Amino acid sequence: MATNPEERPEERQRRELEEIRRKFTEVGARLGSAFEPASPDDDGQPRALLPPAPPLDQPARPRWQWLAAVALIFALGTGLGYLLPRSGAGTQPAPSPPQPSATTPAAPRTSTARSAVVPRACLETARRADETIALLVRNVRNQRLARALRAYTLASQACREEASP
Repeated sequence: MATNPEERPEERQRRELEEIRRKFTEVGARLGSAFEPASPDDDGQPRALLPPAPPLDQPARPRWQWLAAVALIFALGTGLGYLLPRSGAGTQPAPSPPQPSATTPAAPRTSTARSAVVPRACLETARRADETIALLVRNVRNQRLARALRAYTLASQACREEASP
């Protein structure tokens, strides 16, 4: 398709459109329509759009057979689970091994309860965190939140310094 520089753009566009339509018509005549049933060819046989599916040796199982098989397997597994012995159910506990003779005195156990001591700065950090979270939950976004966040940050740093060994 040669373009002539003297030809008007409307005329050139019309020619290109006609050529595209002609090509689509040729291709459509060769391939046939995907929306209409196949038309008979010259020999009277309709054209098949797709090759026929190969025959299967065995027909597919119906859906209800698959569901019945799954239910049967589930029921058998549940039944076998109940039949298997469970540890600790209905059996006597194994006797404990004999204790060594009392010839060696055992050292008395002393329990020292260590109470955790929380540094005061960490308690202040928790209080500041609660205050900051309360402001965030109430959707307060002003200088009060900025001050509370700054105070929490400073208290957190102090807590880390005080709690580190």
